Amino acid sequence: MSNIGYSDTNNYRPCVGIMLLNKQGLVFVGQRKAKRLAEGFTNGHLWQMPQGGIDPGEMPYKAALRELAEETNVTSVSLLAEAPEWYSYDLPVDVTKKSWRGRYLGQRQKWFALRFEGDDSEINVTAPAGGFRPEFETWRWERMENLPNLIIPFKRPVYENVVRVFSKFAAA
Repeated sequence: MSNIGYSDTNNYRPCVGIMLLNKQGLVFVGQRKAKRLAEGFTNGHLWQMPQGGIDPGEMPYKAALRELAEETNVTSVSLLAEAPEWYSYDLPVDVTKKSWRGRYLGQRQKWFALRFEGDDSEINVTAPAGGFRPEFETWRWERMENLPNLIIPFKRPVYENVVRVFSKFAAA
């Protein structure tokens, strides 16, 4: 497990990403709320896996569990794998100044594959526990190989890496 915590190395926001897989090897994807998208984001690519920032002093795996619960209400999980490296993406120039008050050029992410051990009724993206503001409008289970085509294009290389690294957990 990575022991690298919060860092803003190279002006990239430190984040985690979560590939949540059900028992059939399908992956959770949420449809982002269109009104929460920064201007310049493509409306045709609203689906993504849960992700979020690492708080100062927080370890990546703990951040992954926290972000997953905040965005999906899911806590019934077991760890399958951690990506061997951090993956980064740059925000488009026109979005950089509007996102995070221009502090970051993009995100640097540590990804985790988690097995969902609960029942689908545990998932609640419109009113997650703890009063967190919803990130998603709806969700579904998706085949892993389809993920890179669902994500906004500037994040696609990260998703391609994540799919490659976690492909052994995909549905047959």
